[in-house]
Amino acid sequence: MIAAVAQLPPESTQQALGYPALFLLVALGALVPVVPTGAIVSSAAVVAFHQTSPVALLVVFLLAAGAAFLGDVTLYWLGRRGVRSKNGSRWLVALRERAAPDRLEQAQAKLREHRVSVLVLSRLVPAGRIPVMLACLLAGMPLRRFVRGNIPACLAWAVTYQLIGILGGSLFARPWEGVLAAVALTVLISAVPSVWRRWRHS
Repeated sequence: MIAAVAQLPPESTQQALGYPALFLLVALGALVPVVPTGAIVSSAAVVAFHQTSPVALLVVFLLAAGAAFLGDVTLYWLGRRGVRSKNGSRWLVALRERAAPDRLEQAQAKLREHRVSVLVLSRLVPAGRIPVMLACLLAGMPLRRFVRGNIPACLAWAVTYQLIGILGGSLFARPWEGVLAAVALTVLISAVPSVWRRWRHS
């Protein structure tokens, strides 16, 4: 199995298949927050790190940030439609179901204190994006203001997970080893806040 994973296709094939897949998966993960988008970006960065193309890492960064931005803005727009609608919408209901009450209260307090800048932190903290987005919706933040705050948030998020991938690629000579290391690290990072909350409540 390891030998099969280690046999990567040529760079042209990787780029032709990998770039569109990266964009679609990250955008989908922003809309449906169950896809591990951080691990996807880190894995793509590992593969790009081992490629000979000098712009491979830049393309991964631009695609990841652009897809995350598009997904966030689309989800926020759908959520605003739900807020304005008399009966709400399934997107707004889905956001409420994924935001624990205590996390939502914290997000609302941080939004009142730090305003739009809290969007940057929410993108970097695992499971922090949805409560902050819901707090922005309930506060009636205009789409234009959300877009302005979300641009640096998506850029910072893409840089962070790409650096994790570059670290994995630089530590291991084989791309598949770097991918495994990057995925393991992103999963560990995403699990820490949940473990911390359970430990604190217990």
